[in-house]
Amino acid sequence: MSFTASKQGDITIIEIEGQLIVGNRQALKQMVLDDLEKGTRKVLVDFARTGYIDSSGLGVLVSLAKKIREMGGELRLANLSDDLQTLFELTKLDTLFQISETRERALESF
Repeated sequence: MSFTASKQGDITIIEIEGQLIVGNRQALKQMVLDDLEKGTRKVLVDFARTGYIDSSGLGVLVSLAKKIREMGGELRLANLSDDLQTLFELTKLDTLFQISETRERALESF
């Protein structure tokens, strides 16, 4: 599992490879918080290569969404697999996040 951050204009794109679980959620949170301190206000999390998210992974996404909103920013999600999309629907988190089918659509939505 790993996280990769890149920039496209003023948008930070974070790719999650593998799983977002209790063991690595803090690393993701710190990466985003560090970026917020540098002035980033638009964050896109790309799940194209993510196979699994546990409850603590969902929790960190909710926490980050709240923090980013408090700072006047926006968090978007993209490329959820069918299983991940179902997870977000079952937990009603699809109403909290703006989710796009592709990275391109998510970038256009900012």
